[in-house]
This record gives sequence, C-alpha cells and structure tokens, in this order.
Amino acid sequence: MRRIFNRHIGLFLVLVTFSVAAQKGRKEVQIITDSIPKDVVFNAYEFKGINKYPEYFNKQKLERIYKLDQEENWEELYDALKDYVSRFGIRNFYKDTRLIWQLAKMTELFGDPEEAMTLYRMVLRHHYQGINIKEIELYYDSLNRQAAEQFVPIDYYYELVEHRKLIDTLQPPRGVLLNMGMLVNSSSADYGPSLNIHNDILVFTSKRKKVDETIRFREDEDLFFSRKDAYGTWSKAKPIPKLNSHYNEGSPCLSGDGKTLVFSRCDSPDSYGDCDLFMATLQEDSTWTRPENLGVSVNSLAWDSHPALSHKGDTLFFSSDRLGGFGLADIYYTTRDERGRWSAAMNMGPVINTRQNDVSPFYHPVYEVLYFSSNGQLYNFGEFDIYKAYHVDGYWTEPQNIGPLVNGRGSEFYFTIDSESELLFYARSSTRDLNKQDIYSFPLPMEAQPEATTTVTGTLTDSLTGVPFEGIVSIIDLDKGNEVAPKFLKADGSFEFELINQRNYLLILQGDDFFRIEEVFYLDGPMELNTVTEPLVSKMKFESIEFDVGKAELKTEMYADLNKVVNFLYDNIDFKLKISGHTDSVGDPEKNLQLSKERAQNIRDYIVIFAGIIEERVKAEGYGDTQPIVENEVTEADRKLNRRVEFEIYREAPPTEESEESSNDF
Repeated sequence: MRRIFNRHIGLFLVLVTFSVAAQKGRKEVQIITDSIPKDVVFNAYEFKGINKYPEYFNKQKLERIYKLDQEENWEELYDALKDYVSRFGIRNFYKDTRLIWQLAKMTELFGDPEEAMTLYRMVLRHHYQGINIKEIELYYDSLNRQAAEQFVPIDYYYELVEHRKLIDTLQPPRGVLLNMGMLVNSSSADYGPSLNIHNDILVFTSKRKKVDETIRFREDEDLFFSRKDAYGTWSKAKPIPKLNSHYNEGSPCLSGDGKTLVFSRCDSPDSYGDCDLFMATLQEDSTWTRPENLGVSVNSLAWDSHPALSHKGDTLFFSSDRLGGFGLADIYYTTRDERGRWSAAMNMGPVINTRQNDVSPFYHPVYEVLYFSSNGQLYNFGEFDIYKAYHVDGYWTEPQNIGPLVNGRGSEFYFTIDSESELLFYARSSTRDLNKQDIYSFPLPMEAQPEATTTVTGTLTDSLTGVPFEGIVSIIDLDKGNEVAPKFLKADGSFEFELINQRNYLLILQGDDFFRIEEVFYLDGPMELNTVTEPLVSKMKFESIEFDVGKAELKTEMYADLNKVVNFLYDNIDFKLKISGHTDSVGDPEKNLQLSKERAQNIRDYIVIFAGIIEERVKAEGYGDTQPIVENEVTEADRKLNRRVEFEIYREAPPTEESEESSNDF
C-alpha cells in the first residue's frame, strides 16, 4: 500500500451492532434516522459468511440453481438465489458476482425494486470477471433515479455565483478553502488532521523533520499538535512529546475527550507488518504513556492505518490492505471490551468496501455517521472522493458522495470534521506533489452535513403541454448559509435534494426556455415542490409595461416583469436582448417615433445602468406606428394592441467557417 499511498498519505452491511454513540449523541441521532428515506437502507440480506469464512460453496445448491434457471422456474429460482447469496463470504463477491446480478433481476421481478437497485450497485462495486460490465452499467443507469446525481460542474457553478453578485438573495456563500497558515503548516508535507470534541486541539502528521543519513537527508513523519486560543488563533505547531521516534508516525486520531491517541507507526521493530496501529493515553501530569501496539487481533502482516474512534472510544475503524478483503484496501472495525481488550478486526462488508481502495474512515463526533474516502464507490468526481453513510438499526446505508463542492478532480482523503459540523479540515497540494501538502479548512456544504437527511423533491413542466423543462435547480439555505451544490433537472423535469429539516430555503429554477422561478419555503418534513410555468417565446410583451399617454417614464408596477428579463440575462450570459417600442397611429408620426424611442431607451437604461447588464447585450429601438399589429385601427382595442413594447431574447448564430475566413482577409 506504500506504493499507492506513500505510507500515511492518502492512502453493507455490518453484521454486528456495536455501541458507538454517547447518550447525548443518541438523542440527536434519532432526529436524523427518523427522517432518512427508507429506500436508502438495505436490510434485506445479512450476509452470513462475512467475517466467518472466506468463501461459500455448496455444489448441491448450485446445481439446483442452474436447473431452475434452465427450467425457467423463476419464483423458485428467486428463493434459491436469495438463500445462496445470503451465505456469501468475501471471495464470492468477486468470484460469483454473476449470481448477485441474477438475484438483482429476480428481485426486480418478485421482490422490492429498491432492494434490486442495491444489488445492482453491489455488482458495480464488486464485479471482477465473467461479467459484461457495460451491459450492467447501461441497464443500471436506465433504472437508477439518482444516476450521477446530475450535479452542475463546479466551474460553471462558480460562474453562476459570479454573475449573481448584484442580487443579494441569490448570492450563495461561496466556500473559501482556507490555508491554516504558517504556524500550523510547514514547507514540507502536513496532513492527516484530527480534532478533539471542543475543536481547540488539532493533531496531525508532518514531514518537517529531516534526518541526517550522511549521504542524504530523509524526511521523517512525526505527530504534531496545535491549540486554538479564545480568539480563534492556532498556536505554533509542536511535536507531541514521547510519541515520536526515529521511525515514521502518522495518521493520528484523537478521542473526543482528548485522552486517547491512536496512530500508525511504520517499519518499527515492535510492528507486525508494514505499518501498525498504536495507542497512547494521556496521564494526569499531561504526558503520554508509552505507545502500545494494538496487537495481532487488530494489526496484520500488511499495512494498517487511518484510525477513527467512535464517540465513546469503544469502536475503532481503520483501513488495511491485508489479504482476504474485497479490494486493494478495505475498512475494518474492532471493538474494545470492559477490560480494554480489542476484538478481532472485522471487515465492514460489501456496501462500504469495494474492489478498489476504501480508506480514511472518520466517525462524526456527535452523530452516527461514517465518512470515508474511496475510488471504488459509484459517482466519483475525481480519483478519491469522500462519502458518508448512516448507521441505522444496526446497518449502514448506501454511501452518498458528498458532492463537488468538496470532491474535486483530484483526491480527497485524510480529513476531519469539527463537532459543530461547520468546517472540514483536510490536506491539499497546489501541485501534484504530495510532499507539498498543507492543511486547509473548508465550510462544510449541505451534501456533507450529517443532518441533511430530509428529502425535497419536485418537478418543473410546461403549463401548456406538460412537457418537462431542461434547466438548473439551486437551493439557498437562508438560515445558516450552508452551500448547496446545484443540479441539472433530470430528463423528466424532476429534482431531488437532501436538506437539513426545519430551516428556511430559497428554491431557484433557471433555464434557456423559461423565466427564472423563485420560491421561498420552510422545510418541515419531506416535501414535494411541483412547479409549472409557461415557456419563454422569442418575442413577448408584458401587460405591466404600459406607459401613460404621451409619457416615457417607467412606473413601479413595471419593475417585476423587467426584473424577470434581467434575471434571465444574468442566468444566460450567451443571450442578448432587443427592446422595440411601438405606438398607435393617433397623433404626429414624428412625435410618436420619438416617444417610442424614449420608452425603449428608458427600459434599456434600467436594464443596463441600474441592473448592470453589459450594454453590448442590450439594444433599444423605436418604430413609432410603422409596424402595427392591426393595420387599420378602428377601436381603442386596436390601438392598445399597437401600443406596445416588445422584448426579443435571442442568441447570435456562431460564425461559419466561410465568415471566419473572410474576416481574416486583408
């Protein structure tokens, strides 16, 4: 694993229910789990073989499955497959993935469709050979309601933010990746942060110490700490006394009360494998006990690192690349009894782990939520992404990608979240050089919030035809300012978000074919927001845009519709606008022409000068009575139709190759 992760850097279902929450945490957890949608919890199968035997094989039962398949006895085949797959050991998940695929199809026909989706996801996580993965991916995507989550690309998201600067209500609190500064970071690699429950002690790994090996200097990985004072300033980082050696120490995990530290030490004589987990306890004189190896029940002959403690410190999660796992590196857990003995390490199962790398577990200090990093889960934005999974009724929910506001094109791992769920601390490098990493803090967006479990769904359709619109849906947290990554409307015009309950939000729908829609709502339990609107036509007039006789001054009642046009231009920067003023035929034609020009120009001034739209995007022209809708005006209704201001929203056609060539001629 050192080849992939350079030691400490970057590197289902649980079948045993374990205690991980303090009493205070349990009450808060209940609020969360009550609102988690049932379809995200997969509890139909307890895989009996996980952590009991490597592989399950029963020749007689397999022959019966093949016979039922040939006979097309589907209902009996469904029951036989359920029984057989439920007995799988870890090896079966990559050797017999086709049986899971077959069970998924049977479950779709005879069982719960949501369970079928979970099985399809399991196939995609664990397929190895003998599977047409392209066929599975296409089939799965056609069924999956949450395919790719349809997040708006992060670069375009920040463009949206930039273009909304003039509109206070639509200005999301753009997250700032904040370097923790020279007192914490060094010119070498600093990474692997961990906080105590009060968020005022930070421990981390650093390579700032250089060891003279005569021929060259070697970077030594050591444990450092920093304290935050009452003013929010972090002190100069110092090495943790008595814990560092001339071997490599890293991956620190500080318990909530700050009295226990679990970390990884590599290449030491008291290690069983490449890197082992050690533990030290803070004594009354504020010194640490001598680190103790957690023993053969926890450590292996391979790489063991990335520890994370539960609320009470009685459960330890960690990552290991030991033999017998699902992939290259898996997440394991061990529990401690009343005498302080750690149980044999248990694999966390086929929902959390994949055939790739699953590393950097982090257990939220207040809620029963496990965060971890993976390059094998579904819906990756980069190389390694951060995911979250909830512990509900003894099972783990399907991992959810915490979204593009945190997960970029590179790798995100080795992180911690403060107990207030306000900041995410993790290491990043401005280059691809992992030896130049610094620790940063970043505002925790909605997708990563542990309490974001209340579902908001909705649709946007054409009020005339019922056809869904294409566009972008954004939600603004009006109470706390947590950023919410916008999404594209799905093909059926629908959208879905997981938000924190009992807060005020602003819903924004925008697209090329309709005026922006805004709706403020208070979230009190799962909510459905179905919206209809009329499509935007290329030329339009508004009933509110009606001037007083002989006047060109704008009136207050015009502003609402004018702002619709302004908002559309903000949202769609490749569109332009032409404003055309028209009058009836009553009066002097020259005066009518001048009046129509003044009216169009005043509207343009409002859009350009007051609202700040670039002037090259807006044209204004007056035509007097030269372009009537009703040629021969007879009634007042005829004249009213001709007295109008038209708004034409358009895109300029891209230049052709011929026009580009001619423009280059001298």
